[in-house]
Amino acid sequence: MARPREFDETVAVEGAMNAFWARGYEGTSTQDLCAATGLGRSSIYNTFASKRALFERALDHYRARGVRIRGDLLEGPGTAAEKIARLLEDVVEDELEHARRGCLVVNTVAEFGVRDKEITALIDADTAAHLRQLTTCVRAGQADGSLTRDRKPADIAQFVHSTVGGLRLMSRRGESAAAMRAVADIALAAVTAS
Repeated sequence: MARPREFDETVAVEGAMNAFWARGYEGTSTQDLCAATGLGRSSIYNTFASKRALFERALDHYRARGVRIRGDLLEGPGTAAEKIARLLEDVVEDELEHARRGCLVVNTVAEFGVRDKEITALIDADTAAHLRQLTTCVRAGQADGSLTRDRKPADIAQFVHSTVGGLRLMSRRGESAAAMRAVADIALAAVTAS
């Protein structure tokens, strides 16, 4: 009779997510994963089949978490311009508080590019979800008068999404908080109604 699992799989995936986030896929060893998850090598492979499968689970977990967090922020109180300002400031604050890890999705794009179909599909799903949220926010901002009507909502959403990714990369490069906030301010000014 097989022994029942004595660990929380979600906690293990979260630990693996943090290891991959800090070191990247290639830079994370099986020993790093054992330390991050609290599992032995055999438990990792019995549960997740491979490092690659665990990475995909961790990336999907990160992606779902990010979509939920950003959704809560963009659906919260205030004008759309205020929500986008909070989003950009939250990105800067998150980077300063969490050792400038960047974004696991952005880091994965930098590491894998588009050469891997499964990873690219996860990245595309993440991008599409964030763009849907941002486009909805921008439409509301154009209706409430807080955001410019000079551009299509989808174009503004893409610009804001790209700014978030750029801020994450700036942080990984070690740029100052002042430099990141300057970029956020310029981006906000570009989309705010005059």
